[in-house]
Amino acid sequence: MLRRRDVLAGAAALAGCSSVTVSAPPGFAGARPLVIAHRGASGERPEHTMAAYRRAIERGCDFIEPDLVMTKDGHFICRHENELSGTTDVADRREFRDRRVVKLIDGVETIGWFSEDFTLAEIRTLLTRERIPELRPANTQYDRQEPIPTFQEVFELARDESERTGRIIGLYPELKHPTHFHTRGLAMPDAMARFLRENNLDRANAPVFVQCFEEQALRALRIQGVRTRLVFLMSADGGPYDQVVARRARAYREYLEGDLAALHEFADALGLEKTLIIPRDENGASLPPTDVVRRATAARLPVHAWTFRAENAFLPVELRRGDPDAPDYARQHGDLAAEILAFARLGVEGVFTDHPGEARRALSGALA
Repeated sequence: MLRRRDVLAGAAALAGCSSVTVSAPPGFAGARPLVIAHRGASGERPEHTMAAYRRAIERGCDFIEPDLVMTKDGHFICRHENELSGTTDVADRREFRDRRVVKLIDGVETIGWFSEDFTLAEIRTLLTRERIPELRPANTQYDRQEPIPTFQEVFELARDESERTGRIIGLYPELKHPTHFHTRGLAMPDAMARFLRENNLDRANAPVFVQCFEEQALRALRIQGVRTRLVFLMSADGGPYDQVVARRARAYREYLEGDLAALHEFADALGLEKTLIIPRDENGASLPPTDVVRRATAARLPVHAWTFRAENAFLPVELRRGDPDAPDYARQHGDLAAEILAFARLGVEGVFTDHPGEARRALSGALA
C-alpha cells in the first residue's frame, strides 16, 4: 500500500494545488481495506448519478467508481454500459426513436440506444433512472431527476470534496468495452491518458486507479508512459474480449493459474470477482476460500474484490436474512458486514460495494 506521505501528495494533486492539508483515510494507510463506492452509493441512489457519488462521499468511502463509456464526439460519460435504455429515459424520447439499433457488443447481440451514437449535447438531455427497481424500489423516487454526468464533473466533485472535507476521495474509473469503441474510432486509452495528464493525475501516488477487463487497453496506457496505477479486472467466467478478437483467447482463470508476477507488465493490482476468492456451491453457499489472494499478495499484486451488495439476492445463502417465503425476500438486506469481514481476513485490500456506509461501519467496528 502507499506510504502516508505519498497519499498526501496524491490528494494535493487531485485537489489541483500543492498546499491543501488532508488526512489519509484508514484504507490508504493499510489499516483496513479500501472502501470503493461501486457506481457511487448505488444501493441508495440510482447508479452513476451525481447524487450517488455525493451519497458515497457522505458515507465515508475512500474511492468513487465511475464506469466510463464514450460519446460520438469523444467525451467520457459515466454509465455501466454503452446501451442507455437500462438506466435512462432514452426509450421514451420520440426524437431518438430512429437511434434504436442492434449491435454486437463484445460478441453479444444487443438491441437499444448506444452512447457512441449520441453527441455529448444530446446525451445531456437524457435523464437517469434506477437500473434494478425490483430490488431497489426506494431508488425509483430519484428517477428522472439528473442528467448523465461526465467524467470531468466527477473528477471535479472528488477534488472539491477532498478539499472541503480534508480527507482524500479518490477516483477509480473503469474503461468499458475499449475494443468495441476502438472499432468506432474512439481510442479510450488515448483519451484516458490525456485526461490524467490534463488534470495532473498521471503519477503513481495520485489517488486514482484505472481499471479494465481488457489486457490491451492497460498495455496501451503503459506504452504511453502513464504512471497512474492500473487494475486488471477478472470475472469468474470468460476472458478479455480483446484477446478473443486477437485470436489468442485466454480465460481469466488461466491468468490466475499462471505466473502472477508476469501481470506486472500491464497491471499494478487485480480486481477479482468475489467467487474467484470464496467460491459458492450449486446452492449458493460459500465454499472454502482459494489461495488466490495469498499468491497475488506474494506477487506484489494487491487484490480488490467485487461486488459487495446488501440484498439477499447477492449474498451467499448462509448470510441471507428474513423469511425465504416473503415476496420481498430477494431485496431484504442480509449480513453484508460478515461477508466483507470474511474477505478482509483473507487479505483483500479493497472492496467494491454498492453500500459504502455499511462497509465503512463493518470495517471500523472490526478494528474498534
